Amino acid sequence: MNKPPLPSLMGVFAHPDDESLLAGGVLAQHQAAGARTCVVTATWAPTSHRAPELAHALNVLGTEAPRLLGYADARNPASAPDGAVRRLVDAPLDEAVGRLVTHIREVRPDIVVGHDALGQLTGHPDHRRAHQITLLAVEAAGLPHLYPHAGEPWQPTALYAATHPQSGVGRLGPLLQSVGKTLLAVPEAYVTTTVDVSPWAAAKMEAILAHRSEVARERSLPGLLARLPEAERDEIISTEYFTRLTSGPAPGDPHRLIA
Repeated sequence: MNKPPLPSLMGVFAHPDDESLLAGGVLAQHQAAGARTCVVTATWAPTSHRAPELAHALNVLGTEAPRLLGYADARNPASAPDGAVRRLVDAPLDEAVGRLVTHIREVRPDIVVGHDALGQLTGHPDHRRAHQITLLAVEAAGLPHLYPHAGEPWQPTALYAATHPQSGVGRLGPLLQSVGKTLLAVPEAYVTTTVDVSPWAAAKMEAILAHRSEVARERSLPGLLARLPEAERDEIISTEYFTRLTSGPAPGDPHRLIA
């Protein structure tokens, strides 16, 4: 019996490269199945050097053109070259949620994928803030009395958080710890969906490498992955983990993102 077509997918992530590292496989998987895919990135200005790198990565994954909320990275002044853009962590919550609601209502995705509550392995404050904004925006997008000027209401069917269980950290743990980074993993029960993205691992890695400025950094995950032997690298990137945050009964397939 054939499986139903994969649903449309919107990724919402804090920084350029988060989309490729955390959900590059499922983005490529859904696009290959004919589903609409796009990514909203919360930080780094369109005038920054990372914007064209993001565009390159999304082109590799087959998604639509980048959508940027336009905030600055909490830890990098270069993310706002003109110095006039406020940091994501300093932005009024209502403002940031409204910006994301606009994109959700324009795209009308079946599924939204974002960060987990821990802040994705290293606990970056932008990751945690993006998680909070995404939770609120997915609910608000379907309510006509909230952000009435942001377009016609649209309620995504499902919200997933990209995450890592303790058992799924594998080689990634020692790799991050080798450069002094904290490792935050979730309990096994928190993970609802484990996706084998090995058929799309090559595209995922190409998208990661498109973030050239991060690859050039010694302590960044793209840089660490780029310097690994191919077999070890593929082992790390070929499985993606998610938690379904939408209330209601769990879907029947624990190996695909389901609307």
